[in-house]
Amino acid sequence: MIVELLGRLIEKRSNAVVINVNNLFYEVLVPSSVLQRIEDHLDQAGNIRLIIHHYIQISPSSGTPVLIGFLNTIERDFFQNFIKVSGIGPRAAVRALNKPISEISHAIAEGDCQFLKSLPGIGVQKAKEIVAKLQNKVGKYGLIQDVKSADEGQLGDVVKSELQDEALEVLLQLQYKKQEAKDMIRKALERKSDIKSSEELLNEIYKQRIRL
Repeated sequence: MIVELLGRLIEKRSNAVVINVNNLFYEVLVPSSVLQRIEDHLDQAGNIRLIIHHYIQISPSSGTPVLIGFLNTIERDFFQNFIKVSGIGPRAAVRALNKPISEISHAIAEGDCQFLKSLPGIGVQKAKEIVAKLQNKVGKYGLIQDVKSADEGQLGDVVKSELQDEALEVLLQLQYKKQEAKDMIRKALERKSDIKSSEELLNEIYKQRIRL
């Protein structure tokens, strides 16, 4: 099972890229919302690291391996939750995610079916099913930032407990500055001291962000 690829970007296509990994050329499907940011994540040699969702597409006569790429594990995590909605397969999800995942997550959290049905291949009924399935599970995805932070400061000693450490790790993956992430965690716990899981903590942070 392929979970990650690191190679040189050779070509950008509609909802796909071709990358050269040790002279093996892989076509990787990529949602438009991710594809638009690919070049911002190239290193000086033109290499890109993609986190992969790998599955086998079965037909009556064969099975074809399909690779779908993301810039971090949080994006892939959202995708893997999105395809749990009945009737949304991996290829349909790639086409549907043509807007930033943070915006789609916000729409799901708010029950905004009007926004969701504007996504390619998503009608009114499917939008309602997405909300019903995912509405209370998308808080951390709404915190995704499109622009990479330049802050590389060291972790402090403020975050102590396991759930706080888990939440901090997620926020850092989402490209929040480390001090900003710790402040968001502290304020969330001040507002709601009985939080019992990192998911609950991230949902509380998300709720505060959308009120700003």
